Amino acid sequence: MNNVFIVTPSYLIKKKSDFTGGIRQLSKLGFNVINPEFPKLLPSPREKAEQIHAAYADPGTDIILALRGGYSAMKSLPYIDFELIRRHPKIIAGFSDLSALLNPIYERTGAVTLHAPMVINLDAPTAFTLDSFMNAMKGYPEKNLFKGVPVKVYNPGTATGVLKGGNLITLTALIDTDWEMETANSILFLEDVDEKLHQVDRYLTQWILAGKFKGVKAVVLGDFRGIKSRQVYDILASQMELDFPVVHCPYVGHVADKITLPVGAEVELDTRKKQLVIKKMSFPGAR
Repeated sequence: MNNVFIVTPSYLIKKKSDFTGGIRQLSKLGFNVINPEFPKLLPSPREKAEQIHAAYADPGTDIILALRGGYSAMKSLPYIDFELIRRHPKIIAGFSDLSALLNPIYERTGAVTLHAPMVINLDAPTAFTLDSFMNAMKGYPEKNLFKGVPVKVYNPGTATGVLKGGNLITLTALIDTDWEMETANSILFLEDVDEKLHQVDRYLTQWILAGKFKGVKAVVLGDFRGIKSRQVYDILASQMELDFPVVHCPYVGHVADKITLPVGAEVELDTRKKQLVIKKMSFPGAR
C-alpha cells in the first residue's frame, strides 16, 4: 500500500469536510494516510520546512501530498535541506503555490515532482483527474500526458525538453532569487487563476525582459481563469519572436479536469499529433 504523508507548506483548509472528503477519496484509491488529523494551526516557514523534512526522512512514507495551495510556500525555501531530500527521494505532489517548491526540489535533487491535485482537490474530483493522478502514482504507464485532452495549437512544431513550470505569479516571484527556475531547454507550462489581463501581461513581460524565454523549447499555456488563452499567447507574440511551439491545454491549472504533470521529466511535444509524451524520467518510489 502507498503511504501518504500530508504536509502544509502553503495554507490551511477552512472546512473540515473538505479535508475529510479528500482523506476518504485517498482511502478509496488504496492509499494509507499516515497523519489523517485535520490541521488547525498554520506552521511557521521554519516549521513548514521541518514538516517537509520529517516526511522525506520517514522510511514509511511513499508520497508527500500538500494539503492545499494559497500562498507562502516560498517562505520555507531558506530553511529546506535539499541534501536531505536528495538522500531520501520520494514523490511530492501539489500545484499552484506549490510551484515554488516543485521546481527547486527537482532542480536541486534531480527527483521528479508532481504538479498534481492536493487533499482539498480530492474531495470531489472528476474521473479524468483521478485517472491522471493514478497514472502518475503507477509511474506513468500511459506516457502521453495529453491523451484524451483538448489541445489548441498557436505555434506549430515539435520539441523535446525538460517539463517545468506551474503557477505564473508564484514563479514570477522567484525571479532574481536563489530559487529562480531555470527555463533553458525546458518545455514550459504556465497557468494562473483570477488574475486580470494587465497583471498577466506584466508578469509575462517581466519574464521576457529577464530573458526567461531564451532557450525554452516549447510553451504549454494552461488555464488562466477569466482570461482567454489567445490573449495570453498574444502577450508573448507581440513582444518576441516565437521560434518554438506554443499550445493551449485547458486541463492544466485550477480546473476540474486536471492532468498530473511530472516536473523534471524529459518530454516531447508534437503539435501535429497533439501529444506530450514522456521520454525519460527519474521518478522516486512509483508503484
